[in-house]
Amino acid sequence: MLEVSIEHNLGSFNLDVSFSLNKGVLGLLGSSGCGKSMTLKTIAGFFAPDNGEIKLNGEIFYSSKQKINLPSRKRKIGYVFQNYALFPHMTVYKNIDYGIKHLKKDERYKKVNEMITRMQLEGLSNHYPSQLSGGQQQRTALARTLIAEPDLLLLDEPFSALDAHVKQLLEIELIELIKNSYNGIVLLVTHDIEEAYRICDQIMIIEKGMNYPVMGKKDLICHPPNLTAAMITGCKNFLDVTLIDESDENLRLQSGRLIFDAVKPVQPVDGMMTAGIRAHHLSFVPKDSVNDNNYAVEVVEVIEGVYSNTIIVNCSGCVLRVETSKTFDFGMPEEWLLHIPAKRVFLIKRDQRDKH
Repeated sequence: MLEVSIEHNLGSFNLDVSFSLNKGVLGLLGSSGCGKSMTLKTIAGFFAPDNGEIKLNGEIFYSSKQKINLPSRKRKIGYVFQNYALFPHMTVYKNIDYGIKHLKKDERYKKVNEMITRMQLEGLSNHYPSQLSGGQQQRTALARTLIAEPDLLLLDEPFSALDAHVKQLLEIELIELIKNSYNGIVLLVTHDIEEAYRICDQIMIIEKGMNYPVMGKKDLICHPPNLTAAMITGCKNFLDVTLIDESDENLRLQSGRLIFDAVKPVQPVDGMMTAGIRAHHLSFVPKDSVNDNNYAVEVVEVIEGVYSNTIIVNCSGCVLRVETSKTFDFGMPEEWLLHIPAKRVFLIKRDQRDKH
């Protein structure tokens, strides 16, 4: 179990992070400069916080009260940097071997070759980093890290320098490697919600040095706890709403001239809230559709993307973004209605929109 509670003055803001994790892959999600990488480096022992405590499986790595600060080499932590930080003058074999220099030569030889096989690096032992593809460099960096059998694996934006067409292939490789070759805890730093969702089991948002609670990735997307979390995870449609009626299952909400239903959340709600609905959850249905929450709209703009289009519409005075597939043929706008699925609307209390 990893337990972290640290405070550190970084000048421009204070790092104040507290969380615990039993197992799995946790994504640290936030914008550039929010404190994600500094959190990782503090856990690894590259920097000492001003106050707090860091424990892994009951062992204290850092404690300001007990005056404990284990050096990074004694923390049994593996760290993979953004650029993989392979030694350019060393071969694949020697890069991997570097982390176990304390072992006898015969044992090192056996372990390195086993790792080369596990990481699908056969035939590349004598190659230098400059002779490797991006995926091979990543696997070599992971091999060098995992061969030391760390209890905690830290990944600091390992895909940030890669082209889009390579990135997704390497993500798939990383997921398989972690699943098949590693049983410890993994922390992944990223600013990309898509990347975090594909790789991680849980996600923790960091903003201006402070963290929000750890959440399951599906819960975070469907029920973000506040406005900041909703925005960082990609939601672009927000409406200030008033509760005007409710039934056993639904709430009736009003935003200006727009009145729509939302499924009643588990937590109680009050009269003044912000409603969020993700662009890909909105859809267009034929005008003769009998579903609830269907509305005539005015098309404001169509933004073409590579894999999807975004249609910006005016719906009873509210501007909304709708994400559609490239194959969707809008044709005559008057033939379609906008459908707002009640079960996809999430609600945030206005007085708690930015609370951690």
